[in-house]
Amino acid sequence: MLVAGFPTGAFQANCFVLAPEAGGPCVVVDPGEHAEQPLAELLRRHRLDPVAVLLTHGHFDHIFAVAPVCDGNDIPAWIHPEDRALLSDPLRALSAEARAFFGGRVALREPREVRSLADGTSLELAGLTFAVDHTPGHTRGSVTFRSVTGNGPGEQRSLLLSGDTLFAGSIGRTDLPGGDHQQMLASLRNKILVLDDETVVLPGHGPRTTIGRERAGNPFLHGLAAPGRPRGL
Repeated sequence: MLVAGFPTGAFQANCFVLAPEAGGPCVVVDPGEHAEQPLAELLRRHRLDPVAVLLTHGHFDHIFAVAPVCDGNDIPAWIHPEDRALLSDPLRALSAEARAFFGGRVALREPREVRSLADGTSLELAGLTFAVDHTPGHTRGSVTFRSVTGNGPGEQRSLLLSGDTLFAGSIGRTDLPGGDHQQMLASLRNKILVLDDETVVLPGHGPRTTIGRERAGNPFLHGLAAPGRPRGL
């Protein structure tokens, strides 16, 4: 499995590309500010053809380039319906100070084709399977995506695209419009901490980590008891 990524824009939001192998179809996750050129270069380097864009949530630092990427490749964007309005009006999820910084307006638009993500469903895209978990807290429509790397049983490893729900050593903020701290704690407890410790986490900002590393050392997870047994994809 090919997994590549790069930080985008002033807020250094991670954009990821996933594919079964080079020279075939791929999925793009969270094409943020100024992602178009580095994404095009990555696709050329690995000879990849995008078939869809997956969005972990609707904050503008994660969706800034979604319309040009989707419409330029004639592919759909997938987003939770609770965050769809942010595609064309991202400032509604920012603080008053941030809205003032941008002059009260950020000119974005929806891609031509937008599809809805639903909790507990799976997407089959580019030869890969992505399990969708609704994880509100950072935004109302935040989601995470679970997949599996490797081919044979001994080579497989779980992968989590966590967006701004979980970071290395931290979690997403909940003080912006649409954020909810209690929902965030419930999402972490019920959707994140139930995953296997070996699960590799690709977060929306910062370096990759694992569930085990965060379970042991992330101060925001201390005291959150995960119900049931760990689960994979």
